[in-house]
Amino acid sequence: MMAAMPLAHDRHEDTELAAPPPGTIEAWCWQLVNGVELAAKLAPQAPPAAGRSSSWELDPPPRRVAAPGRPPELCPSARAPRTPRLGALREPRARARLVHTFLHHELQAAELFAWAILAFPRAPRAFRAGLLRLSLAELRHLGLYAQHLERLGSAVGAFPVRDWLWERVSGVRDPLAFVALLGLGFEGANLDHSARFAAAFRAAGDADAAAILERIERDEVAHVAFAARWFARLSGARLEYGRWRAALPAPLTPSLLQGKPLNRAARRRAGLDADFVARLAREPATGARSRA
Repeated sequence: MMAAMPLAHDRHEDTELAAPPPGTIEAWCWQLVNGVELAAKLAPQAPPAAGRSSSWELDPPPRRVAAPGRPPELCPSARAPRTPRLGALREPRARARLVHTFLHHELQAAELFAWAILAFPRAPRAFRAGLLRLSLAELRHLGLYAQHLERLGSAVGAFPVRDWLWERVSGVRDPLAFVALLGLGFEGANLDHSARFAAAFRAAGDADAAAILERIERDEVAHVAFAARWFARLSGARLEYGRWRAALPAPLTPSLLQGKPLNRAARRRAGLDADFVARLAREPATGARSRA
């Protein structure tokens, strides 16, 4: 269990909501989401083992955190940072800016998987244990990006950040909408973006960054597959493009949840059938620059 850390205040939908009991997975998630200490946010101690019943809070209430804790080193921006032109990536600072953006996406994803454990305590325990595994995987990805920032002569906090994913995901109504949006939507899109930017970094001579993006693409195939399996289990019907589209919270549409070119092979490896991928490809993509 991680040590206590400072928490930000007045960011919960119910400010009277009590923190989970110490030593539980829910307490670990609470600290990850609400903590405002940079070192503990980026590399928290290991959570309790999900396979032990005693690791889980008994009869927890829903805890919907409205916004994450942010260390002072992470300066929020009201506008999304501009993505450097791919030709500019030969400059180390341009690459560092983009790596920093990717790192912050990984932090948000780790926090949001923990957020869902807190927000949906009535979801099956196997689902919540899977969310914990995904949160830890996102933290490992974050660590890879942080190490590469150092190689580029930069550090976490060197550039402004925007909680773009939080703004869109934290209002979902139930676990089905959560896996539809974050798992099948944004993580699915990351399969496209990872492949595109891996090629761009390699062309710019940064083989290390390209290798990180390629590893993350491989890992996130499993993340999208997790979302596909649980979409079917939670909805009681097989994953089908129309059902997924209907489960997305308005006003979000598949146009935002993809990059160009579409990484068809990775999406198929994640368990999306040919019809799903083909129908997604026919949507006009607006997410390539927004997500990146």
